[in-house]
Amino acid sequence: MLRTLAFLAATAMTGTSLAATSGFVARDVTVHGKSYHYQVFVPASLEGHPAVVLFLHGSGERGSDNRQQLTQGLPHWLEDHPDFPAVVVVPQVPDDQEWTDRQNVDMAMAALEQAVTEFHGDRHRLYLTGLSMGGYGAWQLAATHPNTFAAAAIVCGGVTPLSDERQLYVHGVPDGADAFAWTAKAIGKLPVWIFHGSDDTSVPTEQSRRMHAELAKRHDEVKYTEYPGVGHGSWINAYAEPDLWTWMFRHTR
Repeated sequence: MLRTLAFLAATAMTGTSLAATSGFVARDVTVHGKSYHYQVFVPASLEGHPAVVLFLHGSGERGSDNRQQLTQGLPHWLEDHPDFPAVVVVPQVPDDQEWTDRQNVDMAMAALEQAVTEFHGDRHRLYLTGLSMGGYGAWQLAATHPNTFAAAAIVCGGVTPLSDERQLYVHGVPDGADAFAWTAKAIGKLPVWIFHGSDDTSVPTEQSRRMHAELAKRHDEVKYTEYPGVGHGSWINAYAEPDLWTWMFRHTR
């Protein structure tokens, strides 16, 4: 607990000297006249033009505190991996909104652009990942910006609405079109590794199975890992996959 509190406290840093910063630093971006907070993980060995990863959190991490989005998934995993060899951008969706909302797509992309500029990121090595609601968002960003990312890892996400009537689905699918086929076509040749738990009762596993099937049908580069007996928290397994980042970083755009 103390380590976690110290880690979160470090996110309050707002200095602009790259030589003096490592770990998480807080930043702000203005989109359509509104200011949003986000966090950036800065590697201790930052040099040259690093790879940049955009991480989209789940619904439980929404808010405006610029802290909660660090508690699950990739940011939490980074606590034990300070030598991670990439910049990681971690924006936060406001309460009661979704990543697939247009303004939040624009916000995530603006935060990514600002971080790439500030930290001199390699535009040929931009990567996308998200979990749960952020998995929906990752499919949305991949479809909306198909020529931006070199590879994506999408965890327990989906494409079509859930039964709880939340506005959680990929936007832009034409009326009458198959959402999975449309999304697979829209993301183009983006390499994707999909993860899901077999016992997920929050986002049905079938969402990832169908996306995998559609991408495989198109002969696109896609990997699918399903964890037997695992529920919604499959991101714990996914971000601990020993081959994930080797696979991700070998792709360039």
